[in-house]
Amino acid sequence: MRHGHVDYFAQAVTDPRLVLLTEEGRRQAQACRDALRHVSFDLAVCSGLPRTRETAEIVLSAHGEAALVDEAGFEELKSGFVKAASREELAGRLAFCFDEAAEPGAAFLPDGETFVSAQTRIVAAVQRLLTRPDWKTALVVAHEGVNRIVLGWASRGGLASIASFEQDLACVNVVDIDVVPGEAPGETIIERAVIKAMNLTPYDYSKAGLPRTSLEHLFDVDFGRSRPRRN
Repeated sequence: MRHGHVDYFAQAVTDPRLVLLTEEGRRQAQACRDALRHVSFDLAVCSGLPRTRETAEIVLSAHGEAALVDEAGFEELKSGFVKAASREELAGRLAFCFDEAAEPGAAFLPDGETFVSAQTRIVAAVQRLLTRPDWKTALVVAHEGVNRIVLGWASRGGLASIASFEQDLACVNVVDIDVVPGEAPGETIIERAVIKAMNLTPYDYSKAGLPRTSLEHLFDVDFGRSRPRRN
C-alpha cells in the first residue's frame, strides 16, 4: 500500500517527514481496512514514518493482533533541494523525476538520493522481508517512490519502467512472490514475482473522482493535458 492523504503545506507542519494523515487520508485508510477485512495478515510492515504507521494501524484495526514492524529500507526516497517559484513548478519538477529514473546519475531532485541507490536499498528490504520464515501474507505500507521501485523490480522492468506505475494515495497493490529453499542452510531463493493487482483505490474503485495524479492532488495543482515545461 501507499499511505493515505497528507498535507505537507499545513501551517502546523515543520518537518515533512513527521506529517500525519489528514481527515481525507484517514477515510481512505478506513476504506482499505474495510476492503481488506477478510485478508488474514501474518505480519505488517511500515517505513516507520508516521504517515505509513498511521495508515497501517487503521487497516490493521480490523485484523486482530498482526504485528506491525518498522523497516527503514522502505522509507521514501531522500529528496534534494530545489528553489521553485510556485507550488506548480515544484510539482512539475517532482513529476519529471520518475521519467528520468533510469538515466545515469538521476536523483530525486538535485542532490537527492539517486534512483540506483534507492533501488538497491528498497530491493534489499524486500529480500530481507522474503527471507523471514514467520509469515505467508504481509501488509506493507510505504510510499510512492518506494512502491514504484518495487513494482519495477517485480515486473523486471527496472527503473526504466517506474514512471508508468501510478500510485494513488492509499492505493493497494497485490504481489504474489514464489520463494523456495536454497542449497545453503537458511537460504531462500526468489523464483518469480507476479503482480496480481495494482493501484486499487477502495475509496474510488472506478477512479471517477481521481482525474489528477496523486502528486497533483497533494500539491493542489492541475497540469491539464500536459505537464509544465522544465526550466
